[in-house]
Amino acid sequence: MIRASGEFVALTLDTLRAAPRRPFHWREFIQQAWFIVSVSALPTALVAIPFGAVLALQAGNLIRQFGAQSFTGATAVLGIVREASPVVTALMIAGAAGSAICADLGARKIRDEIDALEVLGIDPLHRLVVPRVAACAFVAPFLNGLVTTVGLIASYLFNVVAQGGSPGAYLQSFNALAELSDLWLSEVKALVFGATAGLIACFKGLTAAGGPKGVGDAVNQTVVFAAMLLFAENFLISAAVR
Repeated sequence: MIRASGEFVALTLDTLRAAPRRPFHWREFIQQAWFIVSVSALPTALVAIPFGAVLALQAGNLIRQFGAQSFTGATAVLGIVREASPVVTALMIAGAAGSAICADLGARKIRDEIDALEVLGIDPLHRLVVPRVAACAFVAPFLNGLVTTVGLIASYLFNVVAQGGSPGAYLQSFNALAELSDLWLSEVKALVFGATAGLIACFKGLTAAGGPKGVGDAVNQTVVFAAMLLFAENFLISAAVR
C-alpha cells in the first residue's frame, strides 16, 4: 500500500511535469472530453435529483423545528453548492469515465502497447495520461454546474410541492447565507476532484497486470480508491477555507 501510494505520487508529479511539454495532443483531449460528457452527463443529472430532494427534506425538517422555515432555501443551497455538487460530480466521473479510462489503458498495458510506445521514444504520460487527466479536470466544473442546477431545481420543487413551503421565501433566502464565493469554491473542488479521478484511473490502468482479470480488478480499485481519496480531499479543502 505504501509502495503504491509512492508510485501514485510519482506518476502525479511526472504528469504535472509532462503537461507543459509541447505539442499538446488536442485531438486526444477533445475526444476524451466528449467521451466523458457522453457517459457522465445523464447519470450525473439523474443522481442530482434525489440529492437535492433529500437535502431539502432534511434541511426542511431540521429548520422547521427551530421555526425558521424561511431559511430552507439558503440551507439547501449551501448543502448542494458547497458539498453535494462537487462530490457527486467527482463520483460520477470516477465511476463512469474513470473506469472506462482505466480499462482502456489497462488493455493497452497487458497488450504491451505501453512498452511499445516507450521503445519508439514516445512518453506514455505525455501522449496518453496528460490529455485524459486534462479532460477530466476540464469537464468536471461543467458537470458540477449541471449538478448544482438540477439539484437546486429538485430541492425547490420538493420543498414547495411536497413540504408546502413558500416559493417566495425559498427564493428570497438564497442570498441569506450563500455567496458567490461558495460557487467558486465548488467549481475549484470539482476541478481538483476531476483531475484526481483522472490520475487514479490512469495510474491503475498503467499498473494493471495479470491479463483481463487484472484489468477488471484495476477498474474496481479505481472506483474505490477514487471515492476514498475524493472524500479525504473534500474534507481537507472544506476545513482549509473555513
